[in-house]
Amino acid sequence: MRSGARRARWHWGWIAPPVLLAALIAGTAIGETRIPAATVFQVLGNKLFGTLYPVARIDEGIVWNYRLARAVVAAACGTGLALSGVVLQALLRNALADPYLLGISAGASTGAVAVTVAGLGAGALSLSTGAFAGALLAFVMVATLARAAGGGTGLQAAGVIVLAGIAGAQLFNAMTAFLIAKSANAEQARGIMFWLLGNLSGARWQDSLIAVPAAALGLGVCLWHVRSLDAFTFGADSAASLGINVRRVQAVLIGTAALVTALIVSLVGAIGFVGLVIPHAMRFLVGGRHRLLVPASALAGAVFLIAADIVSRILIPGQVLPIGVITALIGAPAFAAILIRGRARK
Repeated sequence: MRSGARRARWHWGWIAPPVLLAALIAGTAIGETRIPAATVFQVLGNKLFGTLYPVARIDEGIVWNYRLARAVVAAACGTGLALSGVVLQALLRNALADPYLLGISAGASTGAVAVTVAGLGAGALSLSTGAFAGALLAFVMVATLARAAGGGTGLQAAGVIVLAGIAGAQLFNAMTAFLIAKSANAEQARGIMFWLLGNLSGARWQDSLIAVPAAALGLGVCLWHVRSLDAFTFGADSAASLGINVRRVQAVLIGTAALVTALIVSLVGAIGFVGLVIPHAMRFLVGGRHRLLVPASALAGAVFLIAADIVSRILIPGQVLPIGVITALIGAPAFAAILIRGRARK
């Protein structure tokens, strides 16, 4: 048993670096402006290994400061959102749990807008702090509403918590729209509305200083609690019977998922369906054991969001789509498939 788990760790240890590297190179090489592959590698060689290839400054800026920084931020955000989905689905025992569907992303957006546009906190609160407070408030509100409505487990309970999430998301979206209409000018409103759909256009290297540690925090906490996540899939009582401090572990995991989601929303807006689609796809490929599911979801989330970002840049020539549009086009059919699959199992 232990040797099998050790082989699994080595398995993912070997696969993840080359797959992630290939995705990052693709995200750096492909874009709305065509740059030869040789130029891309020359820029990377100059920046990473100190080579002295002659490269036009504009190509260097696009490849290094725009595309690679954007791909790194996309990978970190995809990892964080996918892991948040893994945690919420395990703790809530709900196949439809996801930061976006449960209104956590909407709450984080409201908190971020309240700090930046409405001036909540009079400068004492940061954007990330406002987003975290909003995300936590949204989760508590949705969980309370679902419990009051008779939530539990099974398909019917899944519908209850999703309805509670929809209600919470609508409430926080309305609050966000109110704050924008009340406090933002026309130019700010356009920028914020584009950002709320999920936007990586402004991602730069300084954003990776928040996104990468957030993803690393989520991955570290999930890997540390893989045994607890396995136990929670059989219910809180089963987890307690195995000696797990249920309240403490739930607080740590939910707090981490809310914090990671809030930090990501504060950087790139609300990107939906990553936390829903990726854990399900990886559960189908590697099974439900979190020792494999966690690293697989982290890797797949990173690759998925880099790929979605590439599509958002090249789908319509001369125009960059919000990345949330691309993930929704993929996630909405996946959501329908999960509902139908759940009904078939009933």
